[in-house]
Amino acid sequence: MRFSVLASGSTGNAVYVENDEHAFLVDVGLSGKKMEQLFAKIDRDMSKLSGILVTHEHSDHIKGLGVVARKYKIPVFANEKTWQAMDGHIGNIPTEQRFHFDMEAVQSFGSLSIESFAVSHDAIDPMFYVFHEGDRKLVIITDTGYVSDRMKGIIRGADTFVFESNHDIGMLQMGRYPWSIKRRILSDVGHVSNEDAAIAMSEVVFEKPTHIYLSHLSKDNNMKDLARMSVTQTLQSNGIITGEFVHLHDTDAEEPTLLVTV
Repeated sequence: MRFSVLASGSTGNAVYVENDEHAFLVDVGLSGKKMEQLFAKIDRDMSKLSGILVTHEHSDHIKGLGVVARKYKIPVFANEKTWQAMDGHIGNIPTEQRFHFDMEAVQSFGSLSIESFAVSHDAIDPMFYVFHEGDRKLVIITDTGYVSDRMKGIIRGADTFVFESNHDIGMLQMGRYPWSIKRRILSDVGHVSNEDAAIAMSEVVFEKPTHIYLSHLSKDNNMKDLARMSVTQTLQSNGIITGEFVHLHDTDAEEPTLLVTV
């Protein structure tokens, strides 16, 4: 199993996952033209995609969905409520390309199994995904106000996490956002902070080589160096030293991460 975080942040999100048989895109939060550029940077072809998996209907996750799906005739998977919420925002998706992926379900594509799970976010029915192949496990979890015990049980022990580290609480509180937006971000249906993300990480990583990609960083309320430092310090305070078996990686809103094997 191989993957690349094509883009991650407040302005757009997309993650590419493949094995030897199938290739999937989780969300299409950038324009079709930008998605083609990102695919070229990892030397992959969107026409080869087996499907697009949608997490929720917010624009930074579906901006280019309709254009890409129609142009390349790619099957699109989402739960029923998300389909309803997207209608009117992504244009017409032909019936033969519309597929349902229920919440808390598993669908198998050859040797690759994909598991959906609920998160806590202010969308109609948001969910993220765990990819399984053999004994390897890749988790994608962003856009959640907190990480519940149920979520932790599902994602625990992954080899690789694409994990939200959205904001620094101090930057958010002192920043230019109106209080209504700050309250939304800090709520249980908003986004997790660097510190809260790291506390959750400390409860789900095993003592084995584990890679964590810090993702969905706020453009205005976070910085890569700050996120990495905060997560490192919080993990250390919980008995986990980064660089031993846990390795942190940056993601970017404009540039894909290297295509690597899980």
